[in-house]
Formats: sequence, structure tokens, C-alpha cells
Amino acid sequence: MSTMRALSEQSGIQFGTSGVRGLVSGLTDELCYAWGQAFLNSVATGAQRIAVGHDLRPSSPRICAAIMQSISDAGCEPIFIGALPTPALAHYCITHSMPGIMVTGSHIPFDRNGIKFYRADGEIGKDDEQAILNASVNVPARLSPAALPTVDPAALHAYVQRYVQFFGSTALTGKRIAVYEHSSVARDVLRTILEGMGAQVLSLGRTDTFVPIDTEAVRAEDVQQAAAWAAEHTFDALVSTDGDADRPLIGDENGVWMRGDVVGILCAQALGADVVVTPVSSNTAVEKCGSFKQVVRTRIGSPYVIEGMEQAAGSIICGYEANGGFLLGSRVAQNSVQLTQLPTRDSVLPMLALLVQSAKQGVPMSALSAGLPQRFTASDRIQNVPTDWSKQLLAKLTQDAASVASLMAPDAGNMVGQDETDGLRITFANSDIVHLRPSGNAPELRCYAESESAGRAKILCDACLARVSKRLAG
Repeated sequence: MSTMRALSEQSGIQFGTSGVRGLVSGLTDELCYAWGQAFLNSVATGAQRIAVGHDLRPSSPRICAAIMQSISDAGCEPIFIGALPTPALAHYCITHSMPGIMVTGSHIPFDRNGIKFYRADGEIGKDDEQAILNASVNVPARLSPAALPTVDPAALHAYVQRYVQFFGSTALTGKRIAVYEHSSVARDVLRTILEGMGAQVLSLGRTDTFVPIDTEAVRAEDVQQAAAWAAEHTFDALVSTDGDADRPLIGDENGVWMRGDVVGILCAQALGADVVVTPVSSNTAVEKCGSFKQVVRTRIGSPYVIEGMEQAAGSIICGYEANGGFLLGSRVAQNSVQLTQLPTRDSVLPMLALLVQSAKQGVPMSALSAGLPQRFTASDRIQNVPTDWSKQLLAKLTQDAASVASLMAPDAGNMVGQDETDGLRITFANSDIVHLRPSGNAPELRCYAESESAGRAKILCDACLARVSKRLAG
């Protein structure tokens, strides 16, 4: 008998910004069994059925089998809903009032993986994480998980119907939408939904090799590939997602990827939201545009956004992250059809909302953000940075204003604002913003920058990370 906390510390498989993350080599059958058992013994006590799904990482089916074995051994029925988007699992759990477990590492490299847990009413919170860690577990000495059963397709079907019914079967008639499929678990369901709304779909970039798409730090090769596809093909938009499809990647007709926090603003406007909850790293255009009665800022991570939505008061409450993941905290009605709340990151809702707005307004995707204040963001990361080193760097910077300016933005003037909500976010006299934060999912240091031009924001981000890299190497 042991606690999940002890096993987590021993293995290095720990909760990050959202869910459990770690190296596949550390996610043994026994440890995954223990995580499933800890969830049942703490958050999902008394549950009779648990929905279980996974992404397309090579390691995900094995991990899934070990977790399902823990559910069966506890006398509970595992409902295997197969490979599907994380928000589809969440939607199914809420609709059927059952807890769920999603095996996914989201956007992190394929040598890592993770586990996300859902209560019957949605994504778990930080208090739930502590309860899971404090749970007692007893793993069998010899573990031979049973083979995965036949997939129950109900969850995926319900997810398709959710959006086709709300937006309508002709909402995208005449539109040609390219889908960058890569290894996204949504690559087939996206086609089904888009065609169900009347669009013509062009499939691009499908691969069986896992591609770690990070919608917040888009790879240079994906920027180049999108431009090349736009030159080769004619389409109205180019859409994709990260590995588990809770974060969108949306490109316009020119193959230019849209920033996730701009997507969030446009989606919130399209839904008529009056309260928006978003992390401190998101573009300040959300306040400056004047579209919302209230904007609530939180720490980075969907549990914090969900907590903010739960505490907010408004007619239509929503949230989004800088990665584009959109969370719906209220029901939305349109033409007598209701879209039920889905308080977890979703890639499909913002994607469809923007596509439909483009069709309704008769403007290209590239013109949707024309009415927003001219604030632009850029973000990137340094990989393989020890988290302790990143934390020590930020601790030193908070005590030395001169070092902050020289490291983060030496040509932006004096500091006029400092925000330590999550990492270190500095506003400078010329209105530039630079934000450094250790990742909660991997040994990475992330940089977010904001300025009055896209070029300036990228320069701020790249230059800051270059100076940090030099300090790391030195």
C-alpha cells in the first residue's frame, strides 16, 4: 500500500498545467494502473461507469489498457470510446453524468505522454489533483492488462451532432476548407463535421508519425508549409489541431496562422459573450476592444480558467487560452437550437465559429480581426531547460529591475508594470509586454511578447529567448 503522491514523486510523473505528464518510459503499466485507481478512490468514488479514450500517440493504447484494468478490478465498468478528441470525451461525460479518463500528452513530444481526468460535471480542478495524489493505492505485483475492447462510437457521434445541429447543415456551403491532418486525433472527425455543415474538405499532411503541434509556439516548418499549401491550392481556410484536439490551429486563405488569443476574442464575440475569462498571457486586445462587460484574468492553465468561469456572473460566460483552446461556461441559443456548456478546452467550437462568421459576413478569414485593436502577440520556448533553473532566474529578476530590462527588453524603456500572477510579466514604457514562465508540462521556458506590430512582437520574443539561452549556456 502506498500513496499516489509517493509514486508520483518516485517516478517523476506529475501533474502539470493540465493533467498528468511525463516520459513514456516512466509511464509503466503499474504506474498507470495506480493513477486510475487513485482517481477512483478519490474523485470518482461511487462511479459505476468510467469513459476512457486516447489520442494517436504510439504509447496511448497500452496506457489506456492499464487504466481500464484498474477500473475493472475496482468493480466499475470502463466504457472504451477509443481514439477521439479530448473535448468529445468531456462532452460525453457531462451528457451522461459519468467520470472519464483521457490518455494524451496533448502537444508535447511523442516520447512523453499523459493522463487527463474528468468528473461527471467536467474537468477536474486543482483541489481534485491533490485528492488524487493523497489517495491510497495498491497495485498488483503482476499486471497483465486485458486487450482493449471494441470501441463504443456514441461519444464521437454525439460530438459531431453537437456542432452540426447548432450551426446547421448548410452553414459552410460553398466553402473549401483545408485540413492539416498530421497525427491529430481529430483528423477524421473534422472532415465529418465540416462536410456535415456543407463544406468541401481538402486533406493535407496526413502522417502516422506523431507530430507535436504546439498551437502556442507554431513550428517554423508549419509556418512555411501553410504558405506553400496556400500557393499550391485554393481554399477559404486551413484548420488543424494539436494532438488531442483541444487546441485549434486556424489559418486564413493565405495560409497565415492566426494567434490563439485573437481566435478566442473573435469566437467570444461571435457567441455574444458578456464575460470572458482568460489567462494573464493573452492579448490585451480583449480588454481594449470593448466587446465584453467583464474580462477576468487568471493563471495559465484550463483549471484556473474554469475556476474563473465558475465564479463569474453573466448571461454568456466563456473562456479561452492563448493556445486557442476555448471553454464554454454557459448555454448559447441560436435559432431555437441550444449549444450546451462545455467547460474544457475545445478546438472545434472556435474553428467553426470563425468559419461561420466569415461566411455570414461575406469576408475572407484574413479580414475577421480587422476591427480589433492593433495589438499583436508572439510566443516561443526554450526546450530542455531545468524547471528549477527557470524558477531561480525569475526569482532573481523580480529582485533586480535593471536586470529585468536588460534581459527582457533593453530597448523598450522603463518598466511601468509588473505582474507575477504566473511567471514574470513586464509592461514597458513604450507599451511592449514581455512575459517569461516555466512550462507546467515539460522542462521548457516559455516567452510571451506583445506589441503594436506583429514584427515587433516576434523580435521581442526571439531576442529575449536568445539572451536567456546565452545565460543558460554560460
